[in-house]
Amino acid sequence: MKRRSILATGATLSMLMAAPAALAEGWTPSQPMTMVIGFAAGGSTDIQGRVLARSLEEHFGQPVNVVNQPGGGGAVALTRFMNAEPDGHTFMFGVQLGLTFSPIVTETEYDIDDFRYAGTLVGGQFGVVAAGDAPYQSFEELIAYGQENPMTYAQQLPMDEAIMRIIAEQEGIDLAIVPTGGGGGMAPLLLGGEVDFAFSGGTHAQYTPTGEMNVLAFLTAERSPFYPDVPTLVELGYPYAMDDFRSFFLPGGTPDEIVQAFENAARFAVEHEPFVETTVENTLHPIVFMDAEETEATIRDIRAANEELMAN
Repeated sequence: MKRRSILATGATLSMLMAAPAALAEGWTPSQPMTMVIGFAAGGSTDIQGRVLARSLEEHFGQPVNVVNQPGGGGAVALTRFMNAEPDGHTFMFGVQLGLTFSPIVTETEYDIDDFRYAGTLVGGQFGVVAAGDAPYQSFEELIAYGQENPMTYAQQLPMDEAIMRIIAEQEGIDLAIVPTGGGGGMAPLLLGGEVDFAFSGGTHAQYTPTGEMNVLAFLTAERSPFYPDVPTLVELGYPYAMDDFRSFFLPGGTPDEIVQAFENAARFAVEHEPFVETTVENTLHPIVFMDAEETEATIRDIRAANEELMAN
């Protein structure tokens, strides 16, 4: 695998701060650009995306406007984006789950072949979180509490909802699902006591340092390097994992030279200090670079694994 993970802190960030900025070579945009994000403002994808937009402005030399289109874990945005002009001026930054899982469990107007993939920048940190003052501060305690009390869960993606429904049924928990449009919608519900626990794609990083939220378990295959003491669901005996990455998506039919330009932009961003610092130190996500070819291969591999999981 060519995947390159960079957990940039301290000395690494100092080196990145000294790296010179460079304008794009090859294809360049001829007008202002639009970045579509499939989640509401205020979540980790949105926070990363808005700083990424500034990095791309420096790289491409054009303004980048951010447009949020929340719903369906990115599926709403992908549906609208599918018919965008393939000229490079409108692109998406976001999670891959709208492609690797949503079409398995719900009817979508799009599929993997309807888009082109131009590079990956960020690794996932999907977790199950509770308020810092909740009467359960581990996943085992959450299960025990839920077996005695009805519970509400704030979901963000079709896959996290499916996993929690399976676990609730397995453990005999009366679970009600509350949909949200992303971490920006999840946080006030959890902190306001309107739900008992929630899925977080990274928004918890803003609240765990103050003790307002605790991560009970990670849905990724491996533990988070930022929370090394928090187990994964797999470690806890539940054979479910949600590995995901945040990537550049382009409309189908986008010419190769534009795909290459965005791959180059991804290479630039993962070494650009403002984006790296926000991603790693603010939202507590690892920088993970994949080129366009590996990004598409990863999406197809995860999709196949998810199809096998749901079939079983």
